[in-house]
Amino acid sequence: MAQRNNKYDRQLRIWGDHGQAALEHASVCLLNCGPTGSEALKNLVLGGIGSFTIVDPSRVEAADLGNNFLVSWENLGQSKARSVCALLQELNESVGAKFVEESPEALLDSNPSFFASFTLVIATQMPEKALIKLDETCRQQRVMLLVARSYGLAGLVRICIQEHDVIESKPDNPVDDLRLHKPWPELKRFVDQFDIDAKDQLEHQHIPFAIILVKVAEEWKAAHGGRLPSGSKERAEFKAAVRARKQSDDEDNYKEALASAYKVWAPPTISSELHSVLDDSAVEIHSTSTDFWILVAALKMFMANDADGDLPLDGAIPDMHSYTDYYIRLQKVYQDRAEANVSAVEANVKSILRKIARDSLSISRSTIKQFCKNARNLRVLRYRTLADEFSPLAAFKIQRLLAVEESSNVEIYILLRAVDQFAATYNRYPGIFDRELEQDVLRLKAICINLLNDIGVNGASISEDLISEFCRFGAAEIHCVASVIGGIASQEAIKVTPHILCMLGFYIGVLFDYCSL
Repeated sequence: MAQRNNKYDRQLRIWGDHGQAALEHASVCLLNCGPTGSEALKNLVLGGIGSFTIVDPSRVEAADLGNNFLVSWENLGQSKARSVCALLQELNESVGAKFVEESPEALLDSNPSFFASFTLVIATQMPEKALIKLDETCRQQRVMLLVARSYGLAGLVRICIQEHDVIESKPDNPVDDLRLHKPWPELKRFVDQFDIDAKDQLEHQHIPFAIILVKVAEEWKAAHGGRLPSGSKERAEFKAAVRARKQSDDEDNYKEALASAYKVWAPPTISSELHSVLDDSAVEIHSTSTDFWILVAALKMFMANDADGDLPLDGAIPDMHSYTDYYIRLQKVYQDRAEANVSAVEANVKSILRKIARDSLSISRSTIKQFCKNARNLRVLRYRTLADEFSPLAAFKIQRLLAVEESSNVEIYILLRAVDQFAATYNRYPGIFDRELEQDVLRLKAICINLLNDIGVNGASISEDLISEFCRFGAAEIHCVASVIGGIASQEAIKVTPHILCMLGFYIGVLFDYCSL
């Protein structure tokens, strides 16, 4: 365990033991191991995924040596999947490695159940028609799919998941939930041990601000019929009551109390995103419900029956100017309350599992604890299918984006689809042959116009400069671009594995400019 922690020390600080455990149980399938796919998989192997399988029928050619750092001269003429697989395993011997020398499209047609055993499929450099079928297959088998494509100086990353349940959204500004407006009995008893009018000046300067605010709030409620301050006048009076307890101007704990006084009358609220999760129809649990929705149902029961509409405490308190002993004791009061909340949610989870005839211990306490700790920031992301994205249903959004003055990213999106249609028509990508470059520009322009008309975006046009550039790309997979696109793909793959917030749509990049749609 110590060796593992040293090996993955920096990333453990970001997503914790539970996130690393999710990665170590992940099985990843890479379709096509060109530079984009190889870069994406390399990052995941270094991150410590459980195993991977590469599906690629091609052989290493001289052209691969200039853009794929995971093959070498010794590999010329050999299986590309075997060569990349061997080198990746050298980078992290604890990761299981396999390869299949078969076309991803042929495998998808002959054995679609092949993909069912994977946690995540990363499809790189695949044509539109095959991607639509792969997306449908992965959704049926509840396998996450991530599409990555680099084309010259442009690239695209697309997440294809029926539903991504976000437990750790990693908010930039976490909310302090101190329940100063509604202290529970154990917190009240702890607060009652302190005298905020203590004559000992040193002790007075080291009473945690949370205790000061609870004391003054309880006195306020006693004098105002159980009400908390409302309106600017009463709030100013409340702050004056806090200020009146100061014994000198340099008491940092009172400065903190005045800065945090608003937490008494403005406690954290439940976000619209969380409301939508709690009100989602998936909360109606049945035998095939996922663990996430069982946890949400248990949380909803807890809020209704045990917490008067409040969320579980996360047990964390902010830094406070205080004696270490006072702070640690206060922290323990919050942590004990958080553990009690976890126990209440755990009891609900077990009850729900028994009702649907599942093992009541199948969801561990550590999972429930992590869920409760992050309950305030739960989100559910649902992604439309590729078939829907490529249908006329997307016309309105594409038309709106094309109308924007700086619309190059959506034009690139159209062009990435158009070059696939070009390849399906002419059995090659545009710009492959220099002698046909000018003719290919006209052909690609015509395909773009037809594509826009087919999806219902009439009268729109694509920049002729961009069309010319895409023909000049000649379908090249340039390593510097592939490494960026592969890096973004692996980053999003890591996010979707341990329930961390990821992209809301897809990423389009050109010369390192980007757009999320």
